[in-house]
Amino acid sequence: MTRATRRGRYARALASEILEMRDLGALQISHYVHLRAEICSETLLEELDEFGPSDRVGIVSLMDHTPGQRQFADLTKLRIYLRGKYGMTDAELDADIARQQALGAKVRAPHEAAAVAAAQHYGATLASHDDTSAEQVAASAAHGLRLAEFPTTMEAAQACHASGIAVMMGAPNLIRGGSHSGNVAAADLASADRLDILSSDYVPAALLQAAVRLGQSCRDMARGFRAVTSTPAQAAGLSDRGALREGLRADLIRLALPGSVPMLKEVWVRRARMA
Repeated sequence: MTRATRRGRYARALASEILEMRDLGALQISHYVHLRAEICSETLLEELDEFGPSDRVGIVSLMDHTPGQRQFADLTKLRIYLRGKYGMTDAELDADIARQQALGAKVRAPHEAAAVAAAQHYGATLASHDDTSAEQVAASAAHGLRLAEFPTTMEAAQACHASGIAVMMGAPNLIRGGSHSGNVAAADLASADRLDILSSDYVPAALLQAAVRLGQSCRDMARGFRAVTSTPAQAAGLSDRGALREGLRADLIRLALPGSVPMLKEVWVRRARMA
């Protein structure tokens, strides 16, 4: 079984379930939809058309996981990853890589243009993903991007800074001291003052700890917490939150810091205590 046969369309159905639960008051988190627009995808255009301005799409990310591109530039590492995740044979790997590369060459330009137009239609923030070079960042800047998710090199992060694009890295990367896939370390970007935003990156508990770690490492706790509050709010266009100012949502936490690991004590959302 190849990687392609394992894929299925699920974004619209999953988003509808989340939005329905939100409308019922069943969620304590202010959910927005993050559409990860995989450029090398047969169904991208149809799936983008299933969403509209009423769907609370907060971010549309331009992603390209075509073999030989961005995070998957090293085909040797990609083969190791696919063997481990899907148990693919060498013949299946060859066929899948060739199919993906052919598809990417055919649809990359029109699909990228469609994703940019869709983000504008939704009123969503447009983000790049896994930028590796200054040339890729220049293309992102031409689209009016304000947010770069996980640039893989210092070169790309430097180019983002020069273009006024906020750089986001994963909190687990900062906590573990490096990227699990061999890309640039979040700590190195922080030391070079090229790290603006931390994301949970599939590990929600890492976000608070990473904010403290960043604040301690740069001897500026406010900077560490800006990376998980005001800066991401600004980058995502959420002007009603992110800072303790009159007129904004009163979302805050109280924590203790007996050492290097924060202990969450209390949580307030819109002035109401939640925990």
